[in-house]
Amino acid sequence: MIRQPFLAAVFAAAISSAGAAAKAQSAPAAEPNATDLAKTTQNPVGDIVSIPFQFNFNNGGAYQDQTFFNLNFQPVIPIHLNNKVTLISRTIVPINSIPTGDGTSSSGVGDINQQTYFTPARPHKVIVGVGPSFSFPTATASPAKTGTWGGGFAAVLLSMPGPWVIGSLFQQIWPMSDSGGAPRTNAFLWQYFINYNFGKGWALATAPSMTANWDAASGQKWTVPVGGGISRTLVFQKQPMTLGFQYYYNAMRPDTASSTTVRFIFALIYPQKR
Repeated sequence: MIRQPFLAAVFAAAISSAGAAAKAQSAPAAEPNATDLAKTTQNPVGDIVSIPFQFNFNNGGAYQDQTFFNLNFQPVIPIHLNNKVTLISRTIVPINSIPTGDGTSSSGVGDINQQTYFTPARPHKVIVGVGPSFSFPTATASPAKTGTWGGGFAAVLLSMPGPWVIGSLFQQIWPMSDSGGAPRTNAFLWQYFINYNFGKGWALATAPSMTANWDAASGQKWTVPVGGGISRTLVFQKQPMTLGFQYYYNAMRPDTASSTTVRFIFALIYPQKR
């Protein structure tokens, strides 16, 4: 199992390395407008460095009264290629504790997902980002091991009218090389997101991640959650950050999945120098 000292070390190392990278290309936060900052962080291809930690507690369904814990560490870093194009790097590093029965669990890192988006440096009313996406067989937790080197694409389309941030994100990963045996990474993701910002950094949001495992049996391919939550973007001792809570129920799911997810979000934010 993942012990507290181990998680503390992971958090410290992640914040230190990601924070150093962010400071190299960001300016100190000078009390920015919390609502404007919140809208920028809700844009998956926004010109801002963010260091999010997403804590997911998955219960019910196949896990019954046990909990499948998943922590996603997912730094987002914009790279300004020129005055016309920005490359957004979004890396998702999952850390899991997966019940294996009889009160035991298997803990470790999951497969790392690297998403990249090329987007206009000066966004228009409709913002578009598209680029390659990769999955690496880095899992150390036995139930999460796939042995798959995967590749595909990721795309995002959104608009930010008034207090709203509305859009969709798509990703398809196909197996390029596999060590053999199930499961393989042959997966599709569609995440639509609707955010309503009602002032002072507060926002209501829904952002369910609908996934399909194309190698699964008929009736077991799709996971379709419904739900939402609330978040607050604020500046604490000159450090911008976002805190959030969300709840999702899997209206459609395979037999091996959980039925509910409780999610807590903590993100450090580094506005870009202009």
